[in-house]
Amino acid sequence: MGDQGAPQKVIIVEGKTDRARILSVLDEPVRVVCTKGTLSYTTLEELILPLQDEEVYILVDADEPGMKLRRQLQRELPNAKHLYTRRVYREVARTPLGVLAKVLHDAHFAVDERWLDVPEGCEPPWGWIQ
Repeated sequence: MGDQGAPQKVIIVEGKTDRARILSVLDEPVRVVCTKGTLSYTTLEELILPLQDEEVYILVDADEPGMKLRRQLQRELPNAKHLYTRRVYREVARTPLGVLAKVLHDAHFAVDERWLDVPEGCEPPWGWIQ
């Protein structure tokens, strides 16, 4: 956690697939928290409220459930920074990895630079994916 000075970077996403895709393009240690699409009292108490002193980013789907979750998270974590996938992809899980890398890079995350060279809508050679 953020005990060692600077707050830890944390990205809040909806699901495990979102988490895996984000981790596959990052090139720095980041905690990725899954809400499983909802913000129950238990999720709020156990996962979200302890993040109030961390550097939190919210990256959820561009659909109605995602926007509802974003609004809930904004109330609980007003200092969180908001990241967005493009509406054309609707879901983080459907956003091409190169686009996710650009979104994260633009938010000052270290990403594997190879992802930034992948044309939008294309996936790189399979040898890249760990």
